[in-house]
Amino acid sequence: MAITMRKTHAPSSLCFNIVVLILSSFVILNVVDGLRIQLPPNVTVTALLGFGDSIIDAGNNNDINTIIKCNFKPYGKDFNGGVPTGRFCNGRIPTDLLAEALGLKEYVPAYLDPAVKPEELLTGVTFASGATGYDPMTSKIASVIPLTDQLTMFTEYKGKLKALVGEERTNYIIANSLALVVCGSDDIANTYFDTPFRRGEYDVDSYTDLMYNSASSFVQELYKLGIRRIGVFSAPPIGCVPSQRTIGGGPVRECAENYNHAAKLFNSKLSSVLDSLGKTLPNSRLVYIDIYNPLLGLIQNPSKYGFEVADRGCCGTGLLEVVVLCNMLDKVCDDDSKYIFWDSYHPTEAGYKLIIDMIGQKYIGALT
Repeated sequence: MAITMRKTHAPSSLCFNIVVLILSSFVILNVVDGLRIQLPPNVTVTALLGFGDSIIDAGNNNDINTIIKCNFKPYGKDFNGGVPTGRFCNGRIPTDLLAEALGLKEYVPAYLDPAVKPEELLTGVTFASGATGYDPMTSKIASVIPLTDQLTMFTEYKGKLKALVGEERTNYIIANSLALVVCGSDDIANTYFDTPFRRGEYDVDSYTDLMYNSASSFVQELYKLGIRRIGVFSAPPIGCVPSQRTIGGGPVRECAENYNHAAKLFNSKLSSVLDSLGKTLPNSRLVYIDIYNPLLGLIQNPSKYGFEVADRGCCGTGLLEVVVLCNMLDKVCDDDSKYIFWDSYHPTEAGYKLIIDMIGQKYIGALT
């Protein structure tokens, strides 16, 4: 069943998981900084699994040969005492916030983190890799982990679960997990508009066809591997993030509307294909999660939500600094809670919290 709606390490113990399962026979109300996700009676979410790009990468890029990583200061400034884990943020990211709201754990670790304990696997990990995309060329340009390899990692993960708890319990965990797929912004911004590799071969319409066909195939592969609840984030208003304003927004750094047009075109196709797949994949819950409009609303009217700065990031000048350009030599803003963006591409934890608060109950309820 597809539901389309319109107008991302504190170890968990086995005992805690048992408690969660017992409580699942009741209405569960979880609260994270004002976020409440209410699960229906007799419904449980066993694990949170992340696939995609830097929005939910918790450190998978740390030990691969790429410059797209952030396991250094000032990243992680507000994370668990100031630890740069490889999250592209000053603090927690959407997978962390949602996992805590669901009562699973406070942090969702990177699958490739060598410090991950076996019991943490039971409640979920993220396989996401910063700067990857639906277009296979996107990951090649950045030398990061493509979606196909993330599927391979997930298959390996299932093998580890079976060794821990057996096949029957593993199948139960996977079938009752919640998978988030966050991808597409790097395809549009980096591969299509900011480099010449695809524009000679595709116009915007045909390129977004390539993207949504790849997204469709990826969701179907997740389903074949046993996942039944899949939330797929829309592309954001990528033309309004600080770096793309600088690159494509002209002298006054307006939102780059050609980037946003591509995002909206892709989103309409993604929403449609998820609805179609949901009608053909038995027992599936596939949900298109609109991030575009909530984030655009924040950017257009930051003061309404308690923010002061929307057109630049907290790190350095905030105009272009991201990954290695945002480093220990850069000054950071005095109060990152007043900024929607941490660097020139990724929101602050405060920005993520507000977005997750907007979408949490609406979409997670639909997924369960």
